[in-house]
This record gives sequence, structure tokens and C-alpha cells, in this order.
Amino acid sequence: MNYRIEKDVLGELEVPIDVYWGINTQRAIQNFQISGKKFPRNFIKALAQLKKACLLANLDLELVEKEIGNAILKAINEILDEDRHLDQFPIDIFQTGSGTQTNMNMNEVLANRANEILGYPMGNKNPVHPNDHVNKSQSSNDVIPTTMHLSALYMIHKLFPILEKLKVHLEKKIEEFKDIVKVGRTHLQDAVPISLSLEFEVYKKQIGTNIKRLKDTCNELYYIPIGGTALGTGLNAHKEFAKLTVSHLVEITNLPFKVNPVKAEGIASHNTIVNVSSNLRLLALSLLKMANDIRWMGSGPRAGLSELILPENEPGSSIMPGKINPTQSEALIQVCLQVIGNDSVITFGEAFGSILDLNVCKPVMIINLLESIDILVRGTDSFINKCLLKLKVNTEQIKKQLDQMLMLVTNLIPIIGYDKCSEIAQRAYKEGKSCKVIIKEMGLKIDNLDDLLDPKKMV
Repeated sequence: MNYRIEKDVLGELEVPIDVYWGINTQRAIQNFQISGKKFPRNFIKALAQLKKACLLANLDLELVEKEIGNAILKAINEILDEDRHLDQFPIDIFQTGSGTQTNMNMNEVLANRANEILGYPMGNKNPVHPNDHVNKSQSSNDVIPTTMHLSALYMIHKLFPILEKLKVHLEKKIEEFKDIVKVGRTHLQDAVPISLSLEFEVYKKQIGTNIKRLKDTCNELYYIPIGGTALGTGLNAHKEFAKLTVSHLVEITNLPFKVNPVKAEGIASHNTIVNVSSNLRLLALSLLKMANDIRWMGSGPRAGLSELILPENEPGSSIMPGKINPTQSEALIQVCLQVIGNDSVITFGEAFGSILDLNVCKPVMIINLLESIDILVRGTDSFINKCLLKLKVNTEQIKKQLDQMLMLVTNLIPIIGYDKCSEIAQRAYKEGKSCKVIIKEMGLKIDNLDDLLDPKKMV
């Protein structure tokens, strides 16, 4: 491979001659060979959008020469509009806790490409310098947190349509199941009757609540610390830089960003990211309940509850022929468990990383947050399309269970009392008879007994 020699304060280093990154990125490649995982493209493109907003602010303030600024702008637009150079970000996500290497990776790519546009060789930092021009009025300490908020918002806005889609299809199932009354269960034991539609209303209500929670967290994400530079004091940044940058970012993204009134807060701590993650955890718990309930109600087909008939998407066993498993429920459950685990990482990233004036767990916090949203989007959509839409009711099994239901006697407590009802239920269970038969055998005279023991009149 052909190399060019680049220099920095630590000395010289060989950099592949055909790459746009520079010596800082090359050192990071050598020093952080840990996971092989890279920042996803949505984070890189969010970072490029922020660099564009910063550049436009610097041009407005005449802090960057117009010719240099236009070259940098062209390089940025190649990333944003043409998806070019996205292979130029090779650094492992496990790097310095401020994300400095990734910020410098972007600075070097834009500077080298701008120099190439202007007809100069790459690697000389002339006439476009990665720090002096591309990173003008910025620090990794305010750039990376701002990009964290921006990339998180993009992903959340992909999640909202999927959750609304889930609500729509849950509503359709509620309507479809409105006349189905079944055995309710508490502690995995028979309880009083409940409508199948009411169980699905629980899922719909929780999804609606989670949508509201996530929308509220977006309002926090709109506050960004750009312009705070190293510690939130704004050192080396023009006093109008933050305001102008946010104005351009709003125009670029069509999102209502605002300057964090205490920029140091968005640099020293990522409490807002933790809040987003905690709401994703709550969403995961709601989805997990839905997936697990449906899995239980579809258990069988002969030795389980067998109230729901699950879609037959693929063979369920390599040894047991004809077996069908609740695979979409199991996949979504695993997604939810991963989200809950990611939330723990993010929580500890705040707890252990937010020391004095800088949180130093930024990369691991944002990469876990972005993964959580991404798999929730994909996992929920898969569950809707390949399970929820195709769910059917096993009406014969539900009727059979209702006919043998013991807790129907609960409706008789106001008439004959708790103890007598308990006696009826226990006898019916031990003798394998219905409650109605036992009541007649005991010679109890109860008016309107058929109505009182009608499950449909109890829900």
C-alpha cells in the first residue's frame, strides 16, 4: 500500500495515500482496536449537518475565508446529499470518552477533501486546516453532545410512525375481538371473565402513554450545548456563534433546536440521554408484556391455553415435525431485553462518566441509545406484520374453558356470601363439574341463576 507521511506534535506517521482521514484518525485506528464496531451512518450524517451549521455561522461572522468555506461546504454536501465519503470513518466506538477521535475524523475528512477541491494535496493541512477552519469555534466537548441529541431525534422520529401503526392495528384487533369473552387469569390461575378486547386495550393504552412520554423527552433533546466549546464557557467562540449555529441547524434539519441556557450542563452531564433511554425501557416493558401475553394465549395447540391461533411463519423444530413456535413474540422479547440492558449501560455511563466538568462516556451512551431505537423500530414492525395482523381466535377452546370456569361464582358473593361461593368452587373443581351443577346439587335457590353465571354479563 502507498502511504503519505503526516506530522503532528507526537511525530510522524504513515497514512494511506488514498484516504481522506489524517494523522489523528490514523492514530485512533492503531490505538483503539477493540470491538470492530463503528458509528452508524445516521450519527456520521448528523455530525456532518452540525459541521455545516457551524461553518455557515463562521461564514456569517466572517471568521472563515469565503473560498475556504465554500470548499468545506462542498465537501460536507457530498456527505449529506450524495452519501459520499461515509467509508472514511473507521474509528472504533470504544475510544476516548469525549468522542474527540470521531470529531477529528470528520474535521480531517472535510479538510482534506476541501484541499483536494481547491487543487492542493491531502495531508498538508493547507490551505484548509482541520482544527483552525473546520473545527472553528468548536470543541469535541460540545460537538459530540449536540450530535448525540440530533442523531437520537432522527431515530426517535422513525420510531413514532411504527408505534402509531401498532396502535392502529391494536385498535383493529380490539374491534375484531369485542364479542369474545374468555377466562381471565391472575397469578397464572383462573380468575373472573374478561373480554379479549379489553386485554388488547391494555396494550393500546400503554403504547399511547409511551408515545406521549417519548414526545416529551424530545422537548429536552432540542436543547443543545453547541457554542460552549470545551467546558461550556464558550472559550474561543464568537459571542454570536451559538445563536447563529442553532439558527442554521434549525433550517437544515427542520427541528426546533434551542441553545442550552447552561451549555456546561449539556457537556458535563447527559441526563437527557438517560431520560430518553429510560422511556425506551418503559416502552420495551410494554412491548414485552404484549408479546409475552400473546405468546401465552397462543400456547398449545393442545396442552396450553390455546386461546389465540398464531401465524405459521416457519417450522419450529429441527426434530419435532409439524411444530410451530411463537417466533415473533420471542424475537420482540429479545429486542426488549436488549433495550433494557442498553439502558443499564447508559445509566452507568452517566453515573461513572459525569465527573466534574465533562462526561467521558459519550460514545458508549449514544451508540447504545441508537441501537435501542433501531431495534425497537425493526422488531416492532416485524411483530406487527408477521404476528399481530395474522392473529386469530380459537373460539371453540375459549368456549370450552368458559363452560368449566370456576370463578363465575364470584358474581354470587353479594347473594350467598364468600364462604358459600368458595365451597361451590372447591366442590366443582374436585368433582370435575360445573358450578351450576354443584349449586343445584346443594339445593340452593338463586333467582336468575343463568343470568348471574353468564360470563358475557360479567364484563
